[in-house]
Amino acid sequence: MLTLNNLKSPKGAHKNIKRIGRGQGSGQGTQAGKGHKGQKARAGGGVRTGFEGGAMPLYMRLPKKGFSNAPFKTEYAEVSLAQLEAKFDSGEVTREALIEKGLLKGINKRLPIKILANGEITKKLTFIKINKFSKSAREAIEKAGGEIKE
Repeated sequence: MLTLNNLKSPKGAHKNIKRIGRGQGSGQGTQAGKGHKGQKARAGGGVRTGFEGGAMPLYMRLPKKGFSNAPFKTEYAEVSLAQLEAKFDSGEVTREALIEKGLLKGINKRLPIKILANGEITKKLTFIKINKFSKSAREAIEKAGGEIKE
């Protein structure tokens, strides 16, 4: 039976820490691995990333150019017509139905949905509250007799 007095961590799980600055016999005495004096030898010493001794750092010398919309871009959970053809027989395609059929997993459950025209669709499906459709997907759905409700 496992009790507090016979608890033991598995072999190799615990490694002894290097005790720095605890005398010459430890092999890490005297300067304790910090060399001889200077800013980096002091407690809390050192300089920030990119610091160049007071000179103008490289990241400030280089020209800044362009714009990236990456922080503001909208990501979509993409579902293809081939996936819909395989999973749905007929009826309504909603977010809940897509999650239930296993087409939306993880973070995609929360993202806006976009239907892409990869593959063919022959079934008459009704799409309810789906955010976006590619142009060719919309045409393929309407050609198959499907309906898109916003």
